[in-house]
Amino acid sequence: MKTAALYDVHGMAHALEAVLAEVERERFDAIVFGGDIVAGPFPHETLERIRGLDDTHFIRGNADRSYAVTPASEWRAGMLSDDEKAWLDALPFSLVLDGALYVHSTPRSDEEMVTERTSDERLAEMLAGVEQELVVSGHTHMQLDRRVGGVRFVNAGSVGMPYEGEIAAFWAAVVDGRDVEFRKTAFDVERARAEIVDTGWPEAQEFVRENLVEAVTRQVALDVFEPLT
Repeated sequence: MKTAALYDVHGMAHALEAVLAEVERERFDAIVFGGDIVAGPFPHETLERIRGLDDTHFIRGNADRSYAVTPASEWRAGMLSDDEKAWLDALPFSLVLDGALYVHSTPRSDEEMVTERTSDERLAEMLAGVEQELVVSGHTHMQLDRRVGGVRFVNAGSVGMPYEGEIAAFWAAVVDGRDVEFRKTAFDVERARAEIVDTGWPEAQEFVRENLVEAVTRQVALDVFEPLT
């Protein structure tokens, strides 16, 4: 079984469409959306697109929870119907598919940070009690491949807001619940820049500058996350 692990789309419809085209060309058997689906410039359009896909599974990320505490999240709430918000709220915390465990961040939290700087000891605590040999996660927007004991912990990367020093959509292919291939997919960046600015999203200008003109590097992200790992 060949599964596309698509994490942290963050409402980036342009990046998502490019990835879905690649997934379709290669005839993946299933797709897993690993949370933080809509927190970005095109929340409704993103949900409308992915809810119509076949053989697709979803888990909820921390940014998918229904709360309105910032101008951006209030704007997002206004873009989504009551049905869409209820659908997001009902998403499961985790998923086991083809023998692999899919979580947004770790098996015990959708907010814990795991990076290359996380100690083996701390990661082992996070994975305590896991029965699967492969855990697929996201949340930090950086691809990662770690092994602790008998568990392989993989971060699929971010489709919509990667911290990889490169403007592209990052994701992963999981084969037979065991083998993992990291992917990155190009998309129409110029079109994305123009259309995001026109959305009215309060964070549009900042997002375009930091993610579609420049690209956040792993080093910058790691330095920010290090106190939390």
